[in-house]
Amino acid sequence: MSEPNGDVRALIEQIARSLVEAPDQVVTDVYEDGDETVVELEVAPTDIGRVIGRQGRVVRAMRTVLGAVGVKQDKFYALEIVE
Repeated sequence: MSEPNGDVRALIEQIARSLVEAPDQVVTDVYEDGDETVVELEVAPTDIGRVIGRQGRVVRAMRTVLGAVGVKQDKFYALEIVE
């Protein structure tokens, strides 16, 4: 069985790469912060708006997906956009 954090990283990377104009500049990092697993997403400065979306709808949807994965795996995930 594969490592769950790797699956979460791949999931967020795949979603972000499909949204941005510079998919080669999408970088994710996963680290533990207490009982929470934090997924950091970094994209090109020109693509920040695409990842956040209007009124934060896109990033909120990505966080909802992470929450659903967390419920399934009995873990807490957080998504941070790094500028």
